[in-house]
Amino acid sequence: MTSQIFRELETICPDIVWETEDRSVCARIPASHLRAAAIYLHEREWRLGTLVAREYDRSLEVRYCFYATLHDGWLQLLVAVDPAERTLPSIVSAVIAADWFEREIEDLFSIRFTQHPRLGDFVLHDDRWAENLGLMRPHLKPDEVKEQRREWTPKRVLEEEGSFVMPVGPIYSGDAESALFLLETVGEDVVRAVPRLFFKYRAIEKLAEGKTPADVLLLAERCNGTSAIGNGLAYCEAVERALGVNVPRRAIALRTFFAELERIRHHTTSIREICASTALTVAASQALWLEERLLRVSGELAGHRYFFGVLELGGLRRDFDTALLRSTTEQVASLLGRVEELGTALASSNSFLDRIEQIGIVSAEQAHTFELVGPFARASGVAADLRVLQPYAGYSDVVFDVPIEREGDGYARLRVLFAEMKESLRIMRALELPDGTVHASPVSGAGRALGWTEAPRGASVQWVEVDRAGAIVRYRLTPPSFRNWHGFHLATEDFAFQDFPIILATLDLSVAENDR
Repeated sequence: MTSQIFRELETICPDIVWETEDRSVCARIPASHLRAAAIYLHEREWRLGTLVAREYDRSLEVRYCFYATLHDGWLQLLVAVDPAERTLPSIVSAVIAADWFEREIEDLFSIRFTQHPRLGDFVLHDDRWAENLGLMRPHLKPDEVKEQRREWTPKRVLEEEGSFVMPVGPIYSGDAESALFLLETVGEDVVRAVPRLFFKYRAIEKLAEGKTPADVLLLAERCNGTSAIGNGLAYCEAVERALGVNVPRRAIALRTFFAELERIRHHTTSIREICASTALTVAASQALWLEERLLRVSGELAGHRYFFGVLELGGLRRDFDTALLRSTTEQVASLLGRVEELGTALASSNSFLDRIEQIGIVSAEQAHTFELVGPFARASGVAADLRVLQPYAGYSDVVFDVPIEREGDGYARLRVLFAEMKESLRIMRALELPDGTVHASPVSGAGRALGWTEAPRGASVQWVEVDRAGAIVRYRLTPPSFRNWHGFHLATEDFAFQDFPIILATLDLSVAENDR
């Protein structure tokens, strides 16, 4: 099937030039053939993993990274951009998932995507940053990055008499991150919902330039404090593929173990937030207790409750006693028994179900079209999971199910969380932990490659390029929340205002992870 696709791409793009990068095949094509090639791949169930813009030495290109859903493999379309014109044709009309990627690149690299329906006011807000700043362009000097203050008003769609925009945020009490939600309405129901994010944009990709791969791991795992393994492992895999590092088998198994333990703890946090959003104080307190117990188990095992510092390039920072790992697994199993009891209690609470069932519905067609990822997608019947679609780490050695639901509402998303925790425990128990070292040879050399994981919130796709001096030339980080915020409006529109905080909790979207 793959060879047939490549042959047909050669028909679409007669000037195609083939290259290879580890598990990826790269195809250099002219911009005039980009849209036709993207449509062809999209129609054959290839999903868009990320877009990577890179510019240096007077060269400018954009990589469109697709992965297969019917077999193993990645395909990157490499398109050169004229540095003087700085334009590319938009593919959004055919591949909706490219929308936010193109908007981000337009903001950060000053590449304009012709026929894109809406550019500007995205990462660099129009009321704070200069137009065409191109923050990621290599020529930019620190003294050129200056904020500017001017009046900004949201764009409205509704013009009916009595319609108005209800702003929610961007400042909240407690530990909520900064995000502005613009909710348009003519009554009690939200007709249009637009998130305005990136208030705390950290420019992690820019900060990575010129640093050593080991230093950038610190940035990758702190992109989001609750997914250190999910995002950090994707980065490690990218660097290790780029430099040809062979990770020891024991380290591979342990990485998989920690990824699933992190998933269990993360989903417990999500369940607690859903309970709190529906004002179930007792249930939220029970979930908080379980979350705290899992954090203590994690801290006692790894020395850090959120697993910072567990990973290193080429393996793990240190080994872990096999007997201790098995004991940890049984502690987690005992706690999951309490989690299951909580799930049973929630399922029998009519007041809870009234608040969460049949709200925030996202259809299977919408989830597929927007290429949503993680539990968000799987609750709508889209069984997208990179552990199965594009196996990495130790996932090809274990058998597990990918839980899916089909209703696409808040309760379906909650049920997926409970079911995934059981499968994570199943993986932890099934893993073989071979003897041996957990450290590879010193990581050095040059190269470029993709890395990916199925983080707790979904697909984390990353790309790195390391030069001969051992420094990062380009680091591209695409966490799952960036993908799923794009589909935020699908769940929040056409529902009542009072349902908004509950729907938002069931979506499990991270502002911090997005504002990288």
